[in-house]
Amino acid sequence: MQLSTAHHDERLTAPRSWWGIAVMTGLAGALMLLPLGTLPLLAGLVGGTALAGLVVSSYGSARVRVVNGALAVGDARIPVSALGEAEILDAEQARAWRTYKADTRAFMLMRSYVPTAVRIEVTDPADPTPYVYVSTREPQALVSALRAARAA
Repeated sequence: MQLSTAHHDERLTAPRSWWGIAVMTGLAGALMLLPLGTLPLLAGLVGGTALAGLVVSSYGSARVRVVNGALAVGDARIPVSALGEAEILDAEQARAWRTYKADTRAFMLMRSYVPTAVRIEVTDPADPTPYVYVSTREPQALVSALRAARAA
């Protein structure tokens, strides 16, 4: 049996405004070191901007993929054979499943800057995880890819 190729590949990048905040953090670092002179000011600007940029980049580098018969979400890899039906959540439903409807046993890849999501039931009886919650900008494409991978 030949492994299937990727059906869906999405990177949940941080919004541009967050990069502006990273630059502002660098400016704040520079202003704090201003009384110490020009060299510390530049070090604060570069260091603060680089550190904040690293945080934004790492948080915004989450990937959602359906590849080789598995759902790869962040660091997790779940075979599609262990997953049930996927439900597309609009912004209001996604907020509900992130808050008062959430189950503490669920696997959740949430990004506050992505309003839509997909909730996928876990059907493996050996797995105590009831569902997988995935923030995605392309919920229809993700659900279609999961169905195609399950059919393959």
